[in-house]
Amino acid sequence: MDTAGRADRRTLLVGGLAGATVALTGCSSTLAATSAISASPTPRPTTPAAAFERLMEGNKRWVSGNLQHPDRDPDRRQFLAQEQEPFGAILSCIDSRVPPELLFDTGLGDLYVMRTGGEAVGPVVTGSVEYGPMTSGTALIVVLGHQRCGAVKAAYTSIREGKPLPGNLQAIVKALRPAYEQAVRRGDTDPIETMARAQVTLTATDLRSNRDLAPLVGKGALAVVGAYYSLDTGKVEVLTGAPS
Repeated sequence: MDTAGRADRRTLLVGGLAGATVALTGCSSTLAATSAISASPTPRPTTPAAAFERLMEGNKRWVSGNLQHPDRDPDRRQFLAQEQEPFGAILSCIDSRVPPELLFDTGLGDLYVMRTGGEAVGPVVTGSVEYGPMTSGTALIVVLGHQRCGAVKAAYTSIREGKPLPGNLQAIVKALRPAYEQAVRRGDTDPIETMARAQVTLTATDLRSNRDLAPLVGKGALAVVGAYYSLDTGKVEVLTGAPS
């Protein structure tokens, strides 16, 4: 083999290694940039209107299937390890088909979430809802009911037939009685759906006029929204209290 041939092969080898080094350097730069973007937090909404808009935009993505799955990676987890500042608080039902973080397409650190059967409330639940607005400036509370709620149906049947539910389930029935009474007065063709919507509206109204939350609502630092989720479409319908 001649010297010229060996020289050509050495040139090709050196050139190939140089090209690979450039490519790897470019990939490293891209990965570093991606990691930096992932680690940087999404700006937190600080007003009720901005928080509400963020949630509803997320729900639009849920309905369309164009999900972003924001802030759900290890960098976000590490960013939140020492503290949190959720922009919203959601009081929803325990129903497995109604996970607030998914149907609003939110991520780690975005929401305080309380879930009870039929959005039933009591002192501990109310205190949990109050926590974000009263300690960290959370600007939005959403009471989220939903279509075909099993807890509401069970409570409605229990009250109508005068048959108490076993154990502590009866506490849910007791908490939902005002919504039952409102549904009966309305006399609609689907009293259970009417009762479910009434429960949302009554609970949102009670929270809005709460002794500790009312001052925040009064000065525009907090909004309490009543909303209703459709199992059929995935869409969240606002019933009351949408901030302007």
